Amino acid sequence: MSIAIASGGAATGGSGWRTATLAVAGSWAAILVLFHHDVADMVGIWWNSTTYGHCLFVVPILFWLVWQRRSELTLLTPAAWWPGLVPVAAGGLCWLGGEAAAVALFRHAGLVLMLQGAAVAMLGRQVARGLLFPICYMAFLVPFGDVLEPRLQAATVAMAMPLLHAGGVPASVDGVLITIPGGVFEVAEACSGAKFLIAMVAYGTLVANVCYVSWGRRMAFMAMAVIVPVVANGLRAAGTIYAAHRTSVAMATGFDHIVYGWIFFALTMAAVLAIGWRWFDRDPDARWIDTAAIARIPVHAADRSLVAGAVLAIAVGFAAWSAVIDARTQELPARIDLPHVPGWRRVAMRGEPWVPHYPGADHFLIGRYGDAAGRTVDLSIAVYGSQREGQELVGFGQGAIRQNDRWVRIADTAPIAGATTIRMAAPGPVERETATWYRVGRITTGSADRVKVETLRARLFGGPQRGVAVLLSAERHGGDPRATIRDFLRAAGPVDAIADAAAGMR
Repeated sequence: MSIAIASGGAATGGSGWRTATLAVAGSWAAILVLFHHDVADMVGIWWNSTTYGHCLFVVPILFWLVWQRRSELTLLTPAAWWPGLVPVAAGGLCWLGGEAAAVALFRHAGLVLMLQGAAVAMLGRQVARGLLFPICYMAFLVPFGDVLEPRLQAATVAMAMPLLHAGGVPASVDGVLITIPGGVFEVAEACSGAKFLIAMVAYGTLVANVCYVSWGRRMAFMAMAVIVPVVANGLRAAGTIYAAHRTSVAMATGFDHIVYGWIFFALTMAAVLAIGWRWFDRDPDARWIDTAAIARIPVHAADRSLVAGAVLAIAVGFAAWSAVIDARTQELPARIDLPHVPGWRRVAMRGEPWVPHYPGADHFLIGRYGDAAGRTVDLSIAVYGSQREGQELVGFGQGAIRQNDRWVRIADTAPIAGATTIRMAAPGPVERETATWYRVGRITTGSADRVKVETLRARLFGGPQRGVAVLLSAERHGGDPRATIRDFLRAAGPVDAIADAAAGMR
């Protein structure tokens, strides 16, 4: 079959599709090579993180979605399209923002958006409309959703507690710690069900497109794909603790890992599909694309080589801009010391060790201070001359508690002098209160989101490039650790002065 291209001088039929396909492949290859560090980072997350293991299946699903539409696509006209450069530029800007603010999510999302935009620019309006769902489904290549973990932890606890009480289990809760006579259970991030929910959203989106035509039914199925895994995870947590109460903690948790990892998720996924099966309304023989309607979209073919060159120029431009930003750094002193604090003296650190986690810091110090009343407080300072990937104030698994640490977050508590404050515990049990401040750009804040915004501003538009984390932590020894932190802070002076002194900015 030969399909005429709407503009003069364009290729026709199979040769037009071959040229368009090669143009997409070439543009994608150039972008992937140019941003290979982010590609490797994403693939590493897919491979190593159980939360995002489902992303490994997205690539073959994308090939399958395109393959299913192959016969209808031959009836459409591939043609380069200048407006397709808009999402390429938007993706580049998103990537640059993520690079400047050290936010991996934005970098990864920007990279995928550049790939999506390149496909639209190379294939044109008609084909992009025909491939709208596969192009949009590429968004699930981006590892996202871990921000939901604290809320899902709270939801899991809220569902598990009444179920345990209904089952006759004498359980009590303190933040994310559920205590029964046989032991203490932490509803950790890994137990929040986030990995379950994120995978189910990707799965539900695919089923909603493949098996439904009605938008009402699609939305109903997506609502079920969100609600069912959250409820199922609450039931799983309650069931695990109930089993531990009736048998033993070791037996229940071991069984839980097997059931949740290999059977529970599969059964829940099958249940969601079985419930939705009754309302499937897509004819198995129906066309995937309304080619008659799409073919009426006018085609104004641009010179494909010029559009491809523009895609590459945009990608190179943002990468070069990033290189200029990365050259910005602040000179730090060769050595730093903890400050002298009136009324407090340096004392030896004893008891359950606590060390915050700030990988890649140019300087890191931690020390303990004591006063005449016998109270103690730990002060930790992490200093970065500039922030970039692997060297940032705020990142996954770093801060007051590292990933898989002996210390666990029990609950967020009221801020102290603008700091983010948490109550944490370690086996013993030992409890402590920890307050965290960040000094970045020209502001001091306890907000991780504000850190990212100010880092972006400083790196793009100049200003102090250093980033400093200041943490104060006090154990609960029958007294009020929050009062100890406040008293120490009053004696030590403003946090911004402590941070600037550590960065050599007296």
